[in-house]
Amino acid sequence: MSFAPEPSFRHGQAPVATSTTAVLYCNLGTPDEPTAKALRRYLAEFLGDPRVVEIPRLVWMVILHGIILRVRPKKSAAKYASIWMPEGSPLRVWTERLAIGLGKQLAAQGHQVDVRYAMRYGNPSIASRLDQLKLDGVTRVLIVPAYPQYSAATTASVFDAVYGWAAKVRLLPEFRFVNHYHDDPGYVAALATDIQTYWQANGRADKLVMSFHGVPERTLKQGDPYHCECHKTARLLAEKLGLSKDRYQVTFQSRFGRAAWLQPYTEPTLVKLAQTGTESVDVVCPGFTGDCLETLEEINMEARHAFLQAGGKTFNYIHCLNDSPAWATALAALSAQHLSGWPTQVTPDENALAASKAAALALGATQ
Repeated sequence: MSFAPEPSFRHGQAPVATSTTAVLYCNLGTPDEPTAKALRRYLAEFLGDPRVVEIPRLVWMVILHGIILRVRPKKSAAKYASIWMPEGSPLRVWTERLAIGLGKQLAAQGHQVDVRYAMRYGNPSIASRLDQLKLDGVTRVLIVPAYPQYSAATTASVFDAVYGWAAKVRLLPEFRFVNHYHDDPGYVAALATDIQTYWQANGRADKLVMSFHGVPERTLKQGDPYHCECHKTARLLAEKLGLSKDRYQVTFQSRFGRAAWLQPYTEPTLVKLAQTGTESVDVVCPGFTGDCLETLEEINMEARHAFLQAGGKTFNYIHCLNDSPAWATALAALSAQHLSGWPTQVTPDENALAASKAAALALGATQ
């Protein structure tokens, strides 16, 4: 799959965009297509990031290029193929749709901003988006990671990509960064709304399992707040849903390698629940704002199979926030807080004038 390039403009030619402020919504990334070749390229970038795998560089490069990239791409490609959407990778599709919804919500609030999305690994890259924003005349950029809970392996890595681009640019735009929003009322309310909507239509299971992406246990000891922020999100969500402690369980998924990761692990926990008499579970992944391989394949396929094989009777996966209106509204409110002080608010007359100029420029570009 190929991605259409952003509109480009010759030196001295006015860009179509009229805003000098932008919001760049950054997600983890995805392969361009579900093939071994595309997975090899994607995994080399992803697993080659020292923020993601924190072991001695030389040792890891030998393992990565000598073993993992020779074996894993074919297996991963088959998994991606099982969840691929007609429009492409689910993570890219939902990220793009949310960015569109975010732009509409900010515009409705009177903010004149350019909203784009980017991927930390794969396409469209953070560097390519920043190149285009600079070319379009943007002088202020708010970086919003798609990760509510801060982790050095995710949030900090996004910032690394921005800093890496900035190190090669002479005239820089002004940057602001959103570190985390694990306890943001709008985010928690959007999660609760989606779950309650699901329950109203399908009823509740015996237990709600909140599965977050795992990270090595040592990161907690090194000062990473991720573990604590996951648990705070879970507590606030449970309170919003009116759940007592015995009605929900926090777990961590996607363990990689032999080292100890944050526990309890999701799949073994589901197996134990089934074996000890829990007949039905609802599983939600609050740390993933958009459905992806880890939710659609690892949870809704692999974890489902494990729970049912262990004796469980009903496994319900509740989808991520994706592009839900409640989430787009909450993210717009969060973004607006961080945009405060930048000249993004426009009057109705100014907004109409800007739209008219953009339309005229666009018309001229097609003639």
